[in-house]
Amino acid sequence: MADNPKTNPRNDEGPKSRKDSRVPDRQKVIRQVATVGVGGNIFLAAFKLFAGIFGNSTAMISDAVHSLSDVFATAIAFVGVRLAERDADSDHPYGHERFESVASLALGLILLFTGLAIGYSSLESIATGSYLDTATPSLIALIAAIVSIVAKEGMFWYTRHWARVINSSAFMADAWHHRSDALSSVGALAGIGASMLGFHAGDAIASLVICVIILKVAFDVLKESLSSLTDTACDSAFEHELGDVISNTPGVIRIDDLRTRKFGNKVYVDAEIAVDGSQTLIQAHEIAEAAHDAVESHFDNVKHIMIHENPA
Repeated sequence: MADNPKTNPRNDEGPKSRKDSRVPDRQKVIRQVATVGVGGNIFLAAFKLFAGIFGNSTAMISDAVHSLSDVFATAIAFVGVRLAERDADSDHPYGHERFESVASLALGLILLFTGLAIGYSSLESIATGSYLDTATPSLIALIAAIVSIVAKEGMFWYTRHWARVINSSAFMADAWHHRSDALSSVGALAGIGASMLGFHAGDAIASLVICVIILKVAFDVLKESLSSLTDTACDSAFEHELGDVISNTPGVIRIDDLRTRKFGNKVYVDAEIAVDGSQTLIQAHEIAEAAHDAVESHFDNVKHIMIHENPA
Protein backbone atom coordinates (compact mmCIF):
# COMPACT_ATOMS: atom_id res chain seq x y z
CA MET A 1 0.00 0.00 0.00
CA ALA A 2 1.33 3.44 -0.94
CA ASP A 3 0.33 6.40 1.17
CA ASN A 4 2.19 9.69 0.95
CA PRO A 5 1.02 13.29 1.42
CA LYS A 6 1.51 15.91 -1.23
CA THR A 7 1.46 19.60 -0.51
CA ASN A 8 2.91 21.46 -3.54
CA PRO A 9 0.54 24.18 -4.86
CA ARG A 10 -0.95 23.58 -8.30
CA ASN A 11 -1.20 26.22 -10.99
CA ASP A 12 -4.79 26.17 -12.24
CA GLU A 13 -8.32 26.60 -10.92
CA GLY A 14 -9.53 23.11 -11.91
CA PRO A 15 -8.37 19.63 -10.96
CA LYS A 16 -6.50 19.02 -14.22
CA SER A 17 -3.34 21.04 -13.74
CA ARG A 18 0.20 19.78 -14.07
CA LYS A 19 3.40 20.83 -12.31
CA ASP A 20 5.03 24.03 -13.56
CA SER A 21 8.43 25.15 -12.30
CA ARG A 22 7.77 28.66 -13.62
CA VAL A 23 5.27 29.54 -10.88
CA PRO A 24 6.47 32.82 -9.25
CA ASP A 25 6.79 33.56 -5.56
CA ARG A 26 3.35 32.79 -4.13
CA GLN A 27 3.51 35.20 -1.20
CA LYS A 28 4.51 38.07 -3.47
CA VAL A 29 1.61 37.33 -5.82
CA ILE A 30 -0.86 37.17 -2.91
CA ARG A 31 0.26 40.60 -1.66
CA GLN A 32 0.12 42.13 -5.14
CA VAL A 33 -3.34 40.82 -5.96
CA ALA A 34 -4.71 41.94 -2.58
CA THR A 35 -3.17 45.42 -2.97
CA VAL A 36 -4.60 45.89 -6.47
CA GLY A 37 -8.01 44.64 -5.34
CA VAL A 38 -8.33 46.75 -2.21
CA GLY A 39 -6.76 49.89 -3.70
CA GLY A 40 -8.75 49.73 -6.93
CA ASN A 41 -12.06 49.11 -5.19
CA ILE A 42 -11.58 51.92 -2.66
CA PHE A 43 -10.93 54.36 -5.50
CA LEU A 44 -13.88 53.14 -7.57
CA ALA A 45 -16.28 53.03 -4.62
CA ALA A 46 -15.42 56.64 -3.69
CA PHE A 47 -15.62 57.85 -7.28
CA LYS A 48 -18.91 56.10 -8.02
CA LEU A 49 -20.49 57.25 -4.75
CA PHE A 50 -19.51 60.83 -5.57
CA ALA A 51 -20.86 60.47 -9.12
CA GLY A 52 -24.05 58.82 -7.90
CA ILE A 53 -24.81 61.50 -5.32
CA PHE A 54 -23.91 64.55 -7.40
CA GLY A 55 -24.99 62.93 -10.66
CA ASN A 56 -28.45 61.99 -9.31
CA SER A 57 -28.14 58.27 -10.05
CA THR A 58 -29.44 55.59 -7.69
CA ALA A 59 -28.00 52.94 -10.01
CA MET A 60 -24.52 54.42 -9.59
CA ILE A 61 -24.96 54.59 -5.81
CA SER A 62 -25.94 50.90 -5.88
CA ASP A 63 -22.87 50.21 -7.99
CA ALA A 64 -20.72 52.09 -5.46
CA VAL A 65 -22.07 49.86 -2.68
CA HIS A 66 -21.13 46.84 -4.78
CA SER A 67 -17.57 48.16 -5.19
CA LEU A 68 -17.37 48.81 -1.45
CA SER A 69 -18.34 45.19 -0.80
CA ASP A 70 -15.46 44.21 -3.08
CA VAL A 71 -13.02 45.86 -0.68
CA PHE A 72 -14.13 43.51 2.09
CA ALA A 73 -14.24 40.63 -0.39
CA THR A 74 -10.59 41.08 -1.36
CA ALA A 75 -9.59 41.40 2.30
CA ILE A 76 -11.40 38.15 3.12
CA ALA A 77 -9.80 36.42 0.13
CA PHE A 78 -6.36 37.59 1.31
CA VAL A 79 -6.93 36.27 4.85
CA GLY A 80 -8.29 32.98 3.52
CA VAL A 81 -5.31 32.42 1.23
CA ARG A 82 -2.81 33.25 3.97
CA LEU A 83 -4.50 30.84 6.40
CA ALA A 84 -4.55 28.12 3.76
CA GLU A 85 -0.78 28.54 3.36
CA ARG A 86 -0.09 27.39 6.92
CA ASP A 87 1.57 24.02 7.37
CA ALA A 88 -0.24 21.03 8.84
CA ASP A 89 -0.22 20.88 12.63
CA SER A 90 -1.63 18.72 15.44
CA ASP A 91 -5.05 20.38 15.18
CA HIS A 92 -5.14 20.23 11.37
CA PRO A 93 -3.02 17.21 10.38
CA TYR A 94 -4.36 17.30 6.81
CA GLY A 95 -3.46 20.95 6.29
CA HIS A 96 -5.41 24.21 6.12
CA GLU A 97 -6.46 24.35 2.46
CA ARG A 98 -10.15 24.46 3.32
CA PHE A 99 -9.74 27.95 4.76
CA GLU A 100 -9.74 29.14 1.14
CA SER A 101 -13.10 27.49 0.64
CA VAL A 102 -14.37 29.14 3.82
CA ALA A 103 -13.19 32.49 2.44
CA SER A 104 -14.97 31.77 -0.86
CA LEU A 105 -18.13 30.94 1.08
CA ALA A 106 -17.89 34.26 2.92
CA LEU A 107 -17.44 36.09 -0.39
CA GLY A 108 -20.50 34.39 -1.78
CA LEU A 109 -22.56 35.42 1.23
CA ILE A 110 -21.37 39.03 0.91
CA LEU A 111 -22.46 39.02 -2.72
CA LEU A 112 -25.80 37.45 -1.80
CA PHE A 113 -26.71 40.05 0.83
CA THR A 114 -25.39 42.91 -1.32
CA GLY A 115 -27.59 41.79 -4.22
CA LEU A 116 -30.66 41.36 -2.01
CA ALA A 117 -30.21 44.83 -0.48
CA ILE A 118 -29.88 46.47 -3.91
CA GLY A 119 -32.85 44.49 -5.23
CA TYR A 120 -35.07 45.49 -2.30
CA SER A 121 -34.23 49.18 -2.76
CA SER A 122 -34.92 48.97 -6.50
CA LEU A 123 -38.26 47.20 -6.10
CA GLU A 124 -39.33 49.70 -3.46
CA SER A 125 -38.48 52.59 -5.79
CA ILE A 126 -40.42 51.04 -8.67
CA ALA A 127 -43.41 50.01 -6.55
CA THR A 128 -43.82 53.40 -4.85
CA GLY A 129 -42.98 55.44 -7.96
CA SER A 130 -40.35 57.38 -6.03
CA TYR A 131 -38.11 57.35 -9.09
CA LEU A 132 -40.45 59.97 -10.58
CA ASP A 133 -39.30 62.45 -7.94
CA THR A 134 -35.64 61.82 -8.64
CA ALA A 135 -33.68 64.26 -10.76
CA THR A 136 -32.40 63.06 -14.13
CA PRO A 137 -28.86 61.63 -13.88
CA SER A 138 -26.11 63.88 -15.21
CA LEU A 139 -23.08 63.26 -17.39
CA ILE A 140 -20.72 62.52 -14.48
CA ALA A 141 -22.78 59.43 -13.56
CA LEU A 142 -22.47 58.21 -17.14
CA ILE A 143 -18.70 58.75 -17.12
CA ALA A 144 -18.38 56.93 -13.79
CA ALA A 145 -20.17 53.90 -15.24
CA ILE A 146 -17.78 53.76 -18.20
CA VAL A 147 -14.71 54.13 -15.95
CA SER A 148 -16.04 51.38 -13.70
CA ILE A 149 -16.63 48.96 -16.60
CA VAL A 150 -13.08 49.38 -17.92
CA ALA A 151 -11.41 49.27 -14.50
CA LYS A 152 -13.36 46.32 -13.09
CA GLU A 153 -12.99 44.24 -16.24
CA GLY A 154 -9.24 44.85 -16.06
CA MET A 155 -9.20 43.83 -12.39
CA PHE A 156 -11.16 40.70 -13.27
CA TRP A 157 -8.60 39.53 -15.83
CA TYR A 158 -5.67 40.45 -13.58
CA THR A 159 -7.04 38.65 -10.52
CA ARG A 160 -8.24 35.66 -12.55
CA HIS A 161 -4.81 35.25 -14.14
CA TRP A 162 -2.95 35.16 -10.81
CA ALA A 163 -5.64 33.05 -9.15
CA ARG A 164 -4.96 30.43 -11.82
CA VAL A 165 -1.20 30.74 -11.44
CA ILE A 166 -1.24 30.17 -7.65
CA ASN A 167 -4.36 27.98 -7.75
CA SER A 168 -6.42 30.08 -5.34
CA SER A 169 -10.16 29.44 -5.13
CA ALA A 170 -10.58 32.49 -2.88
CA PHE A 171 -8.92 34.84 -5.35
CA MET A 172 -10.84 33.17 -8.19
CA ALA A 173 -14.07 34.00 -6.33
CA ASP A 174 -12.74 37.54 -5.87
CA ALA A 175 -12.07 37.76 -9.62
CA TRP A 176 -15.69 36.89 -10.37
CA HIS A 177 -16.67 39.47 -7.79
CA HIS A 178 -14.85 42.01 -9.99
CA ARG A 179 -16.59 40.69 -13.09
CA SER A 180 -20.01 41.00 -11.42
CA ASP A 181 -19.18 44.62 -10.62
CA ALA A 182 -18.21 45.26 -14.26
CA LEU A 183 -21.50 43.73 -15.43
CA SER A 184 -23.47 45.73 -12.90
CA SER A 185 -21.79 48.87 -14.21
CA VAL A 186 -22.99 47.94 -17.70
CA GLY A 187 -26.52 47.82 -16.27
CA ALA A 188 -25.96 51.15 -14.55
CA LEU A 189 -24.71 52.66 -17.82
CA ALA A 190 -27.83 51.50 -19.66
CA GLY A 191 -30.14 52.74 -16.91
CA ILE A 192 -28.46 56.11 -16.63
CA GLY A 193 -28.54 56.54 -20.39
CA ALA A 194 -32.23 55.63 -20.50
CA SER A 195 -33.05 58.11 -17.73
CA MET A 196 -31.13 60.87 -19.51
CA LEU A 197 -33.21 60.15 -22.61
CA GLY A 198 -36.46 60.55 -20.69
CA PHE A 199 -37.22 57.02 -19.46
CA HIS A 200 -37.23 57.90 -15.77
CA ALA A 201 -37.69 54.35 -14.52
CA GLY A 202 -34.51 53.29 -16.31
CA ASP A 203 -32.22 54.05 -13.39
CA ALA A 204 -34.31 52.01 -10.93
CA ILE A 205 -34.68 49.13 -13.40
CA ALA A 206 -30.91 49.16 -13.95
CA SER A 207 -30.42 48.70 -10.20
CA LEU A 208 -32.76 45.70 -10.36
CA VAL A 209 -30.71 44.21 -13.21
CA ILE A 210 -27.59 44.76 -11.12
CA CYS A 211 -29.27 42.80 -8.32
CA VAL A 212 -29.97 39.82 -10.62
CA ILE A 213 -26.37 39.78 -11.90
CA ILE A 214 -24.94 39.87 -8.39
CA LEU A 215 -27.26 37.08 -7.19
CA LYS A 216 -26.24 34.86 -10.13
CA VAL A 217 -22.54 35.30 -9.33
CA ALA A 218 -23.26 34.72 -5.63
CA PHE A 219 -24.99 31.43 -6.46
CA ASP A 220 -22.01 30.22 -8.53
CA VAL A 221 -19.47 31.18 -5.85
CA LEU A 222 -21.50 29.56 -3.06
CA LYS A 223 -22.00 26.39 -5.08
CA GLU A 224 -18.27 26.00 -5.76
CA SER A 225 -17.21 26.75 -2.19
CA LEU A 226 -19.73 24.30 -0.73
CA SER A 227 -18.52 21.70 -3.21
CA SER A 228 -14.98 22.04 -1.86
CA LEU A 229 -16.16 21.89 1.75
CA THR A 230 -18.35 18.78 1.43
CA ASP A 231 -15.94 16.23 -0.08
CA THR A 232 -17.51 16.43 -3.54
CA ALA A 233 -15.95 14.14 -6.14
CA CYS A 234 -13.93 15.59 -9.01
CA ASP A 235 -15.45 15.64 -12.47
CA SER A 236 -15.49 12.52 -14.65
CA ALA A 237 -12.89 13.86 -17.08
CA PHE A 238 -10.34 14.27 -14.28
CA GLU A 239 -11.11 10.82 -12.84
CA HIS A 240 -10.79 9.26 -16.30
CA GLU A 241 -7.38 10.87 -16.82
CA LEU A 242 -6.35 9.83 -13.32
CA GLY A 243 -7.41 6.25 -14.05
CA ASP A 244 -5.37 6.22 -17.25
CA VAL A 245 -2.22 7.29 -15.39
CA ILE A 246 -2.66 4.51 -12.81
CA SER A 247 -3.63 1.84 -15.38
CA ASN A 248 -0.57 2.60 -17.51
CA THR A 249 1.77 1.87 -14.61
CA PRO A 250 3.67 -1.39 -15.31
CA GLY A 251 2.32 -4.23 -13.18
CA VAL A 252 -1.18 -2.79 -12.71
CA ILE A 253 -3.66 -5.32 -14.13
CA ARG A 254 -6.78 -3.25 -13.51
CA ILE A 255 -8.32 -0.66 -11.19
CA ASP A 256 -10.83 -2.18 -8.78
CA ASP A 257 -11.94 1.08 -7.20
CA LEU A 258 -11.17 4.77 -7.66
CA ARG A 259 -12.54 7.63 -5.58
CA THR A 260 -11.68 11.34 -5.40
CA ARG A 261 -12.78 14.19 -3.19
CA LYS A 262 -12.05 17.89 -3.17
CA PHE A 263 -10.24 19.33 -0.17
CA GLY A 264 -10.21 23.09 -0.61
CA ASN A 265 -8.20 23.63 -3.77
CA LYS A 266 -6.58 20.19 -3.48
CA VAL A 267 -7.72 16.63 -4.22
CA TYR A 268 -7.60 13.42 -2.20
CA VAL A 269 -7.49 10.10 -4.06
CA ASP A 270 -8.25 6.56 -2.85
CA ALA A 271 -7.60 3.71 -5.28
CA GLU A 272 -7.54 -0.06 -5.27
CA ILE A 273 -5.50 -1.78 -7.95
CA ALA A 274 -5.21 -5.44 -8.91
CA VAL A 275 -1.71 -6.93 -9.27
CA ASP A 276 -0.41 -10.44 -9.91
CA GLY A 277 -1.29 -12.38 -6.76
CA SER A 278 1.76 -14.65 -7.09
CA GLN A 279 4.15 -11.77 -6.49
CA THR A 280 5.77 -11.05 -3.15
CA LEU A 281 4.48 -8.28 -0.91
CA ILE A 282 7.57 -6.23 -1.72
CA GLN A 283 6.94 -6.55 -5.48
CA ALA A 284 3.27 -5.59 -5.09
CA HIS A 285 4.22 -2.62 -2.94
CA GLU A 286 6.73 -1.44 -5.57
CA ILE A 287 3.98 -1.45 -8.21
CA ALA A 288 1.67 0.56 -5.95
CA GLU A 289 4.50 2.97 -5.17
CA ALA A 290 5.19 3.43 -8.88
CA ALA A 291 1.51 4.19 -9.53
CA HIS A 292 1.53 6.61 -6.60
CA ASP A 293 4.59 8.44 -7.93
CA ALA A 294 3.11 8.56 -11.44
CA VAL A 295 0.01 10.31 -10.14
CA GLU A 296 2.07 12.79 -8.11
CA SER A 297 4.26 13.67 -11.07
CA HIS A 298 1.29 14.08 -13.40
CA PHE A 299 -1.19 15.95 -11.17
CA ASP A 300 0.05 18.87 -9.14
CA ASN A 301 -3.24 19.27 -7.28
CA VAL A 302 -3.28 15.81 -5.65
CA LYS A 303 -2.51 16.47 -2.00
CA HIS A 304 -2.77 12.89 -0.79
CA ILE A 305 -3.18 9.52 -2.53
CA MET A 306 -3.79 6.11 -0.98
CA ILE A 307 -3.28 3.04 -3.18
CA HIS A 308 -4.22 -0.44 -1.99
CA GLU A 309 -3.15 -3.60 -3.82
CA ASN A 310 -5.51 -6.52 -4.39
CA PRO A 311 -4.35 -9.95 -5.69
CA ALA A 312 -5.62 -10.63 -9.22
